[in-house]
Parts: sequence; C-alpha cells; structure tokens
Amino acid sequence: MKPVRAVSREEIVDRAGRLRERVRSLGGTKVQILAVTKGFDAQVIETAAECGFMSIGESYAQELEAKWSQLGESLQSELSVHFIGKMQTNKVRKIEPIVGTWQTVDRVSLIEELSKRAGGADVMLQINIAGNDSQGGCEFSEASELVSFVRDKGLNPVGAMAIGPQGDPADIRVAYKKLVDFADDHELPERSIGMTNDLEIAIEAGSTMVRIGTALFGDRPQR
Repeated sequence: MKPVRAVSREEIVDRAGRLRERVRSLGGTKVQILAVTKGFDAQVIETAAECGFMSIGESYAQELEAKWSQLGESLQSELSVHFIGKMQTNKVRKIEPIVGTWQTVDRVSLIEELSKRAGGADVMLQINIAGNDSQGGCEFSEASELVSFVRDKGLNPVGAMAIGPQGDPADIRVAYKKLVDFADDHELPERSIGMTNDLEIAIEAGSTMVRIGTALFGDRPQR
C-alpha cells in the first residue's frame, strides 16, 4: 500500500471555505462536493467531515480498507464513500461493506461482480471522454447497452462519471456537454464531472458533483 500524507486541520478548514465560495460564485449551490481523500491519512477524512464534507472519494481498495479501520463507528455510519478509481473485480468483495457508490463502472464483468456481491448498489457509468485509455471508462458506443445491463442485473444506475480531457477549455466543455446529454437521455440524475482545475467548466456544462482533492488538501503524494 502506498504511503498516505497528513495535512493540518487549519489548512483544510481554510481551503474548505475558499472552495465553497468558488463553487457558490459559479451558481453551483446544488453541486455536491466530493472530497477526494485518496493519498491522505484517516485524520483528513475526520477533518473533512468536521467541515461538512460527508461524501468522500477513494481510489485504492487496500488504502480504503486501512483508513476505514481507523475511523470510529459513528463517523463510519455518517460517511458516504464513493469509489472513484479503477476497480478490479477481485477487490469488490473486500470493500463492498464500505462503498456506497461505485463511480467507475465501465464493463460487463464488473457489473456482474457488483450484482453478485453488492446487489442493488448505486453505480455510475464511467465514460471515456478524454480519449486516454489509461483513465478507464467505456466508449459512448457501448454506454447505452451497459446502462441497460446495469438495470437488468438489479443495480441502481444513478449517474454518469468522466475524467475530463486536458488542454483547450473549449474541448473540455464539448466533452462534458456530451456526457451531460448522455445522462439526460438515459435518465441518470448525477453527473460526476469536474475536478480542481476544471470545475468552472464542469459546473457550466451541468455537473451535479465535482471531485475535489487538491483544492481541499493540497498536492497528493506521488505513488
């Protein structure tokens, strides 16, 4: 498991205020902020919760397990954990009791495993809008069929998720709008798009959830 980084409570509280104002200034009063705590220690999760961020994002099963065991049962019961990293099917069983929403569902084998291990779970379809295979996600040409398969397998498709492309803001805007249109067409209420560097574009395009790590916790340690 990779090392995790500690961040002072004062830093997080200060950044939380600035982040909320940044989102509010964009008219994003109904946009949920998912605090991306991957790469940071369990204390960061506790401080994020103190600041009102009760939904957290984690990307690595082993790291999530280790940090979760350090949290009190009361806090565990209040948190909503979103898995936002590439999911190996053999890790589903280990973290199924912890994860509330699986955001990176992108293939039949993962849907089948989630159906077996986490029946009825909330899932989001990850779509590759950046043209970068390393980021994961299905193609738009596969997405409609996968949404139907999710429903057929008894899972609850609550949204679509994507990692934005890099570069020209106009290209990012077009990519995000395409995902939002897909979510609208398939009655998926949540659109998990936008991170620290592009949340303005994402909110303008129709994001309902931005995944924020750096703007809250600073730079993440390198793996």
